[in-house]
Amino acid sequence: MEETTHIDQGTARTAKREEIPLLLHYADADVILGLLDNPFFDESHLCLLLGHKELPTALLEEIASRKQWTSSYRVRRSLACHPHVPLALGLRLVRELFVVDLVELALVPSTAPPLKHLAEELILARLPQLPSAQKMVLARRGTGRIMGALLADGQPEILSVVLDSPFLNEGHVLRALARIAIPARVVVAIAESGRWSQHYSVRLALLRNPQTPIARAISFLPSISMADLRILSQPSSVPAALRPHIRRELTNHMQRGANPTKRDSNLRG
Repeated sequence: MEETTHIDQGTARTAKREEIPLLLHYADADVILGLLDNPFFDESHLCLLLGHKELPTALLEEIASRKQWTSSYRVRRSLACHPHVPLALGLRLVRELFVVDLVELALVPSTAPPLKHLAEELILARLPQLPSAQKMVLARRGTGRIMGALLADGQPEILSVVLDSPFLNEGHVLRALARIAIPARVVVAIAESGRWSQHYSVRLALLRNPQTPIARAISFLPSISMADLRILSQPSSVPAALRPHIRRELTNHMQRGANPTKRDSNLRG
């Protein structure tokens, strides 16, 4: 096909198979609509077309209305992941995606917030039934909310990966420690983590958690402010076995003339 040839819907509809890749680059909606009716236009062509981020919403709706295309999982996935997908259509399509594609969608910055939220919710709902291998994939690539859920899940093989994830934040760790039914191995892993045990708020949460190893809990006490030690020394604030050590640390603070509001500078934030 010569570059000077006028391209319209009729031309696109009757184009030869070898001409279709060139026509995919045309921004004209009529040309693309013609291609959709071309007998040589196939799924691979359509997925290439859907890779163009500038496609208008109306065209995506037209593609979605044609059952010969939406019967393909590849096409449904490409539509769901397109930045211009209509919200109602996107919400419907996202529910049909596999977990690996839900993760991909949730990580793309251009994904609309409602679609991102739904993708994460679907992943979290499926999490208990996922095999270990898929959980490991999520631990390496998931979002912050997914990391928090994986941490609370506490599968031994993935704990270290989750705790090292850049998507995991202090809030996720604190929420996990606040869970009543959190596995003891999760508490121990957080307490032994060089990354998370340095956070002051995490240390306080670990001191309150009865599953924190007593020796590790005692090692945190010198870094705790006098004001917080007084709170922790109250009945039911910490495990009974830890309370005498807290009172002893309070005495040490007073003997050293410690500033009640001072905290270890390495534990801020």
